[in-house]
Formats: sequence, structure tokens, C-alpha cells
Amino acid sequence: MRLYNTLTRSEENFAPGDGNTVRMYTCGLTVYARGHIGNFRTFICVDVLRRTLKYLLGYQVRQVMNFTDVDDRTIIGAQKAGVDLRAYTEQYIEAFREDAQVLGLEPVEENPRATDQANILAMADLIRALEKNGHTYVSDGSIYFKISTMPGYGRLARLDHDGMKPGARVDSDTYAKEDARDFVLWKSAKRDEPTWDVVDPPGRPGWHLECSAMALRLLGEPPIDIHAGGIDLIFPHHENEIAQSEGATGRPFSRTWFHVEYLIVDEQKMSKSLGNTYTIPDVVARGYRPSAVRYLLLSAHYRKQLNFTWASLGQAEEALRRLTDFLVRLETVTRDGVHADIADRVSRARREFADAMQDDLNTAAALGVVFDLVRALNSAIDAGQLAAGDVPGIREAFGAFDQVLGVLGLRQAEDNRPPVPVEDIERLIEDRHAARRRRDFVAADRIRDDLAARGVLLEDGSGGTRWKRK
Repeated sequence: MRLYNTLTRSEENFAPGDGNTVRMYTCGLTVYARGHIGNFRTFICVDVLRRTLKYLLGYQVRQVMNFTDVDDRTIIGAQKAGVDLRAYTEQYIEAFREDAQVLGLEPVEENPRATDQANILAMADLIRALEKNGHTYVSDGSIYFKISTMPGYGRLARLDHDGMKPGARVDSDTYAKEDARDFVLWKSAKRDEPTWDVVDPPGRPGWHLECSAMALRLLGEPPIDIHAGGIDLIFPHHENEIAQSEGATGRPFSRTWFHVEYLIVDEQKMSKSLGNTYTIPDVVARGYRPSAVRYLLLSAHYRKQLNFTWASLGQAEEALRRLTDFLVRLETVTRDGVHADIADRVSRARREFADAMQDDLNTAAALGVVFDLVRALNSAIDAGQLAAGDVPGIREAFGAFDQVLGVLGLRQAEDNRPPVPVEDIERLIEDRHAARRRRDFVAADRIRDDLAARGVLLEDGSGGTRWKRK
């Protein structure tokens, strides 16, 4: 597999550094608000990478995705809400878990919170290692990282060393690229803020320190294989993670840096002032399904900006409908026999799909392969050149595609949870049949239209009436 490495700005052959297990760290949510669709573009693309490594390449994956539950924004949010920090962040962690489930994200091996005691202690150990190696100083009760002690600082973000400001300090967790300067590792204790006394002076961790400590604690000796996140995290967050981790261990932190491009909305950057930072419940309230969101967010190459519009989400719904309708159509194939040319066509599609995914996770090309196969097989059904003996191999191929993409199984799970209870649907179908038998077509149409208004479509065919979600 070839993956683009942000550190080298080039595609590289990828394989785990040690054995058959890929050790991967993903920067998760800072839980001061519910995650939005821009966040989930990153998480879905990383989920597809995880699935490709597991199901297509046969690697074991050990993935850590954290929750940043203590930083400037979470503390301010909790203070404004008048609640305990842990209670404030817990609501957004639960919301993330709900959204992740409906979007089909595979559970990862570790979901640490920064404030877990084991992680706080790991942060203290990391600070002590940095102190020992001469990378820190204390000022006004806070501990800072001295970037002048790391000659390689800035190589991930391609910073101009002449523009750096060693000796000038920054206390904020987030700041602009032109403000590269010594950054805070451990913030001095302040009134009404959480404080830990695991280092001297007491205080709380800075955002950047947290991820370094959790990655090293849970994934073991560096370098890890992949560090992933949104492109907005390259600077300062990931640049500072490299400085901390390598300053403490003296070893490279991550072999590959995987970054997902921005999601924009109606050609504009997402912002609260524009009212376009949509959450998954926002999208569902508009009548769209999470499976269509997942499809749309993985449909473009992860290193290209993706423009979200309601029209594009409608197109994603239609694309998924084409796929599911084809799989349903396979049920109508009853002709005896098997065709070697069909098996060859399916095998070729599986190879092309794998090639696309191994080419820097080219999901757009992989989906193109899937739809080319659907067109070819629909044509074969139309021409009477596809038999029942061909169907198992076709279904197996689509199952393999979906192990990686994760959209068809998600759509099927949604269909199995219709907006109307299944027993009610089946009863109404029988009532409709009875109405049609007594030639009361007005009543029959009323049942059909009522179900359609409630999100359930009825389709009459030679095998009877089947229903599907609208």
C-alpha cells in the first residue's frame, strides 16, 4: 500500500514497522461541543484506512483515539454552564459515541480521556523526561517547551525558521502558524480550574502534551506507524507533539503522518457565525440518513477538499439507492447455471477495487469500480446472461467492498430500523391486499400514501409487495 506522508510530502510504501500490527493514533474530539460533519469527515476517512489495513491487507490494527476533555475550551464551557468539567465533557463524549455508531465507525481499541489518572501520570513522566533532556523552563508557574533546543522543529508544517520566535511564549492551546514560539506544556494553577500536583509547580496540562503522553503510553515505544487527524492539526498541535515526543525519547515519533483535508459547506468554511456547522442530528432532522452522510464524506479523496451541499447529500442518497436496488434485484435471478465470464468480471472488479484503495486510499476510484460493476451486471441480467449460480460470488464481492467502505451494511441496518414498526408495516400491507381484493382501491392507495408519508415505500412485484425506507 502507498500512503501520502505529510512529513515527507510524498507517497511512500507502507507496512508496519514491527510485525503484523499497525499502531495508529488518531486525534479525537475536543469535547466542548458536539462533533460536526467536518470532524466526522476525518473520522470516517480514518475508519476507512483502518478497515483497508485490516480487511484488505490483513494487518492487525491497534488504534488509539482520544477525547481531549481538559483544555482552554472545555474549561471555559464548563464554567459558563456552571457544571463540573467531567460532567460537562461527558455529555459530548456520549454524543460522539451515538454519532459514531450511526455512521458505522468501527470501535477502536482505546478511547482514553486526557484526565484519566494514568494519562495525567504519563504526562508528568513526559515532562520529567523533557526537563532531564534540557527542553523546558519554568516561568510564572508554567512549564514551557524551548523550541530552540529542537533544530528540527517546524519540519512537519514547513515553518520558516527565520520567522520563529524562540524565547517568546504562548499560553494558548491554539494559535496561528506565524506565531511559532515556545509553547506551554503545563499551565500554572488558577482559581476555578482543575489542578493536579503530579509535577512541580502544580497545574494542568496543555493540549499538545496530552496526545503525546497518551500515544506513547498506549502504543508503546516509538516510532508508531501512523498518526492521523485533520489537516488543521498540522500546526501547532502535531508539530508540538513531535517536539515533545522526540525531545523526551530521542526517537522519531511517527513513521507516517496522515491528514484529511477540510470539509467546506456551500463553498464556505464552516463557522458558527454562518450557521453551517451541521451535526449528525441536524442532518437527520432534514430527512437524510447517516449512511448517506458516510457515503458522501468518503466519496472524495481524503486529500482533496470536499464541498458539502444538501444537493450533494441527495446525490449520495441516490447512489446508495442504486447499490441497494441492485442487490435486491439479484433476488429475482432464478435462471439455472453459472457463467465463467461473470466470475471473471467480478474478480477483475475486486482487483481494481483493491488497487484503488492501496493507491493512497483512493475511495473515489474504488467507488467508480463498484458502479462500473453494477452497470455491467445489470446489463447481464437484462440480457439473460446472469444465473443463480453467479449470485453467491457477486454477493461475496459486494460484502468485501463493504468491509472497507462500510456503507451497505449501515444502510441495511437502517432499513431494519424503519420509522414505522415492522409489525405495523406488515399488517398494513395485508390490509392493503384485502382492500385491493375487494376492489376498494381508494382504501388501498390511502394505506400506501400514509406509509409513504411516514417514510416507508411499498413496491409491488411478481413476488409480492416489499417495503423499503423512503
